[in-house]
Amino acid sequence: MDDSQPALGAALWVVILATLGSVASQPLGAESLCTARPLAKYSLTFTGKWSQTAFPKQYPLFRPPAQWSSLLGVAHSSDYSLWRKGQHASNGLRDFAERGEAWALMREMEAAGERLQSVHGVFSAPAVPSGTGQSATELEVHSRHSLVSFVVRIVPSPDWFVGVDSLDLCEGSRWREQVTLDLYPYDAGTDSGFTFSSPNFATIPQDAVTEITSSSPSHPANSFYYPRLKALPPIARVTLVRVRQSPRAYVPPATDLASRGNEILDSLPAPETPLDCEVSLWSSWGLCAGPCGQLGTKSRTRYVRVQPANDGSPCPALQEETDCAPDNCV
Repeated sequence: MDDSQPALGAALWVVILATLGSVASQPLGAESLCTARPLAKYSLTFTGKWSQTAFPKQYPLFRPPAQWSSLLGVAHSSDYSLWRKGQHASNGLRDFAERGEAWALMREMEAAGERLQSVHGVFSAPAVPSGTGQSATELEVHSRHSLVSFVVRIVPSPDWFVGVDSLDLCEGSRWREQVTLDLYPYDAGTDSGFTFSSPNFATIPQDAVTEITSSSPSHPANSFYYPRLKALPPIARVTLVRVRQSPRAYVPPATDLASRGNEILDSLPAPETPLDCEVSLWSSWGLCAGPCGQLGTKSRTRYVRVQPANDGSPCPALQEETDCAPDNCV
């Protein structure tokens, strides 16, 4: 036997083991290895931007008005997922997205932490009682748990929410100082309602989590259906700022310019989304009226289902007449 074969085999095993090791330490979609200091603290500010100007179609004004649930989030490693586009929502996420009930989702987080050691800590922020407003909290991440995920329910809605999936706050050997993200609506795939106030109608079988866009679902009844727009305006925003601490006392983060930038952005007027008029189908033609032996007229009507807003297309005529032969002439 050639003496080089055992050496070649050993070398091949080294390559295989090294490859397996790199795969094991870097699952699909995993964060890069974080070598920053073990712990970092962040302030999180959630800003609702759900206004009647930006989203005029079916904007909820009463019972209940537009608002946001409490924010529920987790710091975790890459082997845990709170939610993910294209995957099925867990039972806990279903309860939260449909009814705002957080207990099952929190139990799922705690179980993942106990079983897989993949969760570092759970955090929450208060509800926002209107479509526009802010809520804030603080959270802690670890070098082995540098990802942040959270969800906020859109109220009222069938099973719609906004959130962040596995945002990595670590960049190699350092923690990111500030991150700002625009947020857009998602459908949890567990309820088939089209509008904010739809009654409960379970999706069977359950669908995957999907992003709601200006053209999807492609149905005129959908509350977010704005076919004239290429993309929806952001319905919310989140900003995370690293909090620096000293042994003596708390020192606010040195992000004055960034904070002022966010204040300027938040003070800008909301985008005016054009909303076209929507009318019903025509009614059937009415009776033909007129003297016998002469042409008469008959009419049909339709009504306005959605009033136009923000320079949207105006409503067409709501009544139409045509000539006819009078009815019941002797």
